[in-house]
Amino acid sequence: MSTVQSIDRAFAVLRTLASGPAGVTEIAERVGLPKSTVSRLLSTLEELGAVEQESAGGDYRTGAAMIELAAAAQPGRSLISIARPHLAELTRLTGEAAGVSIPDGLEMFYIDQLTPNSELQVRDWTGTRIPMHAVPSGQVVLATDAELLHRLVARRLVPFTAHTLTTAAALRARIAEVQREGYAWAFEEFADGLNSVAAAVHNTAGKVVAAVHVYGPASRFPGHHDPAELGRMVRATAAKIRID
Repeated sequence: MSTVQSIDRAFAVLRTLASGPAGVTEIAERVGLPKSTVSRLLSTLEELGAVEQESAGGDYRTGAAMIELAAAAQPGRSLISIARPHLAELTRLTGEAAGVSIPDGLEMFYIDQLTPNSELQVRDWTGTRIPMHAVPSGQVVLATDAELLHRLVARRLVPFTAHTLTTAAALRARIAEVQREGYAWAFEEFADGLNSVAAAVHNTAGKVVAAVHVYGPASRFPGHHDPAELGRMVRATAAKIRID
């Protein structure tokens, strides 16, 4: 196989994964290549960080290296640089960590976070992928994409805590609430002792392309603050972030 042909085939595989995770057989069918060839390409791309597997023997998805390259494609106009001042304002107003994430298949990929100095620090989730059903950032994306929601509830909703939404009925009820309010709250649904609230970020065409979230220890967040007021604050901040 020539070098040029290998590159062409690798790009074909990456374009296929841009629409969501897929297995070797599905990818091979989409790009019209033998499974053995696709398997070798995926192995190489995985070593480079361009793709990764959801689990051992599971579907492949776009890797962190490709997302980082995409963000760098427009210097000064990346989502991170656009969102940073707004995250800083949320952190100042709430005293809690604020971050931004983007949808990647049926997961949210956390790309940036600002954490204020405090006695009780929270983890920096930057570079982490979390299933959409378990976090408010994913729920605000699902609230605008019926097809994505249908795909998700067709799978097993993995529990992370005793409060994780693990049934289709519970998740659909939450999504209906998000559609009414424009923001989502999660109380210890992904991690014990951690509460968070999120709202969607739209591009100029009106499509949801990211989510902004604020989170902190359940012992103090939301604390004495009105959850609805905080939700509206995050929603208003997300509306200020406009992506081309």
